[in-house]
Amino acid sequence: MSYPDQHPLQAQAAPSHNAFDDAYGLFIGILFAAMGVSLLARGGLITGGIAGMALLGSFVTGYAPAPLVPLINIPFILFSFRAMGRTFGLKTALVSLAIGVGVSAISRSLDVSGISNAFAAIAGGTFLGMGILCLARHNASMGGTSALTLWVQRRSGINAGKVQLAFDLALFCVAAAYLPLAKILWSALGTFAMNAMLIAWHKPGRYRG
Repeated sequence: MSYPDQHPLQAQAAPSHNAFDDAYGLFIGILFAAMGVSLLARGGLITGGIAGMALLGSFVTGYAPAPLVPLINIPFILFSFRAMGRTFGLKTALVSLAIGVGVSAISRSLDVSGISNAFAAIAGGTFLGMGILCLARHNASMGGTSALTLWVQRRSGINAGKVQLAFDLALFCVAAAYLPLAKILWSALGTFAMNAMLIAWHKPGRYRG
C-alpha cells in the first residue's frame, strides 16, 4: 500500500532486514525494554503486558522482576511458536531471556537513590513502548500479550496498541487489589505512554524494511 505523499520509489517493495539489522535492532529493543521495566520497578509502578505481569508479580511475591519475565512468559512463547511461526517464537524466547538479564544488569549498574512517580511513569512507559516497537519491527516481541496483539493485528487489522490497551485494563483491575490508588493512577499514565508509542508508530506499511 502506498501513501499519497510517497515518492514512487518508496512505493516499491521494501528490502528485508539482513542478519546485522536484525541483531542490532533486537539489541536496541531489548535495551530500551529493560530500561523501561527498571524505571517502572524503581518507581513502584506497573504497566501492561508481560512487563506489567512481572512487575505486579514482583510486588506481590517479593521476587525480583528479572526472573519473572521469562518464567511468566512460557505459555505465551509457546503460543508464539504455534500462531506466529518458528522464527518469531524463537526470537521471542531469546528476547524474553535477554530482557530478564538486562533488567538484572541495569539494577546492578544504575544507582538511583530516588525517582519521582511522574518520571518513572512517563520515561519508563516511553522506553518500554519504544523497545516493544523496535522488537516488532524485527519480527519479535517481549512475549506475553505483545505476541497476542501482534497476532490480532495481522489477522484482523486492529491496531496492536488498541488491543494491548484492552489487555492492560484487565491487568489493572487485578492490580487494584494489591496496589494503592496513587500507584495505580501513575501506572496508568506510564501504560498510556507505552501504548501511545504503538498507536502512533506501529502502523502496517508505514516503514520500509
